Amino acid sequence: MPAPLLMVIATFLFATMGVCVKLASEFYLAGEIVMYRGMVGVLMLGAVTLVQGKTLRTAVPAMHFWRSLSGVIALSLWFYAIGKLPLATAMTLNYMSSVWMALFLIGGGVLLGSARVDSRLVAAVLLGFVGVAMVLRPTLDQQQLWYALAGLLSGMLSALAYLQVTALGRAGEPEYRIVFYFSLGGVTAGALTTLTLKLADEQVTLHGHHPYGVALLLAVGLLATAAQLMMTRAYGRGKTLVIACLQYLGIVFSFAYGALLFRDPLTGWALAGMALIICAGLAATWLRAGSTPKQVQHTVNEP
Repeated sequence: MPAPLLMVIATFLFATMGVCVKLASEFYLAGEIVMYRGMVGVLMLGAVTLVQGKTLRTAVPAMHFWRSLSGVIALSLWFYAIGKLPLATAMTLNYMSSVWMALFLIGGGVLLGSARVDSRLVAAVLLGFVGVAMVLRPTLDQQQLWYALAGLLSGMLSALAYLQVTALGRAGEPEYRIVFYFSLGGVTAGALTTLTLKLADEQVTLHGHHPYGVALLLAVGLLATAAQLMMTRAYGRGKTLVIACLQYLGIVFSFAYGALLFRDPLTGWALAGMALIICAGLAATWLRAGSTPKQVQHTVNEP
């Protein structure tokens, strides 16, 4: 499956996951959701690895560590922001990751003096973010400033994590292994966060379960794991800024969920923003298809 199509499907699954996270945040702490999300991923990928006779042994443990560290912290901050901010605001701040990514790549190219970034792709990413702002049109008050900073930092760390996913893919690491260690990091970070909160405040405890809550946590884990696998393959095979641009389609799916499930009104600003997002994604895909430099083929090496 082509990398752009993989990313489109992944964004749809991530948008669905976001709805489940928003609903689950009424019953669980952000650290708990991160922990259970990772637990589902570890069990699911561990079982698949065992059944298919694969291995989780890796030659690049340090790369997995840094990818998991940045990714898990970004995820925790994002879940925290979703639970405390309006969904539109939290989504906007997290989707700044593509803008941060473009700035990181441009800065790296300037420092190295060799790497070059297609300015048209940068423009497509920025155009997509303009569309995000038009769709969501977030508002903040002073009491929400801390949560907004958490959301903003989640976007920055997400950009670092996506670049590390690309590096792992180029190194030949299979998708299931990358996502497994990321999920394992989520279990560890979620448990430590909850334990830390418990030590700081004796009133903080693990929340009890009920069928609705369990269903939400299971949905978060399954959707996130499937989306993570597709996103990992997309970043490993495709051009980083192109995939980042297509990621904006998650806003379109999220907006549709809001209109259908929560009866969010359709406005002219929102429709215009959605059009910009789609145009940015199509432009990035066209630029990738028409790229003249020779592309290096990436093959996923599975034991």
